[in-house]
Amino acid sequence: MPPDPSNDIKIMASPLKEESPTVLMGFPGSGLVGSIALQYMVDQLDFPLIGNMTSKYFAPFAMMAKGLINVPVRIYEKPPLVAIVADIPIHPMICYEVANGIMDWLDPYHPREVVTLAGVVTNEPEKRVFGVATSEEALARIQELTQFLPVGSISGIASSILTECKVRNVPGIGLLGETVNAPDPRASAVTLGVLNRMYNLDMDMQPLLDQAEEIESTMHRLAEEVLQSAEVSQKRENLPMYG
Repeated sequence: MPPDPSNDIKIMASPLKEESPTVLMGFPGSGLVGSIALQYMVDQLDFPLIGNMTSKYFAPFAMMAKGLINVPVRIYEKPPLVAIVADIPIHPMICYEVANGIMDWLDPYHPREVVTLAGVVTNEPEKRVFGVATSEEALARIQELTQFLPVGSISGIASSILTECKVRNVPGIGLLGETVNAPDPRASAVTLGVLNRMYNLDMDMQPLLDQAEEIESTMHRLAEEVLQSAEVSQKRENLPMYG
């Protein structure tokens, strides 16, 4: 049964203080780039929590911190910015409904622009940020800050949100951090650096980079342990059998 956005996507939030806000969105995807980046931003800059989004089609999942439950999709506002941050991936079957629910809620506030943060997996070791936009004017805003792919596609909730922006004539921008299929704070930091410059946020990125080094060190250690375990298993297989 397909979702009915009027009943199945529920946004409960205080009225926005800002008329024509800039709206930033980060949902889990490749490298968790968007969700890591925006959660770091709202924590660093003390964005007040003003509401949340729920749906019976969301995965049964909630984050805990110091004994307190966090709703998986949260809404923050610190004028002129609104941030929508998610801990759960949005299933492809409901991306359209979620994107419509968000944009319907935003419509009365006439958003100035919508920026989605996501990850893109490549075969390169760099941490570039690729930019996409819904109009030439929006693209011009990021041409000095990102790289453009000559051709390609994006998928998931970020693509649905940008498509809705295009249809509704709301300027939309997508920032795609180059990443791997593992939690990637370094890609999040580089992508967040673009936001830093776009909106003069004056964020301290060092704690996020320190977290990246810690995760990379842990992953490197785990890779070595797996390799050593495989070598030991191989040696055992090569032992002569007697009996």
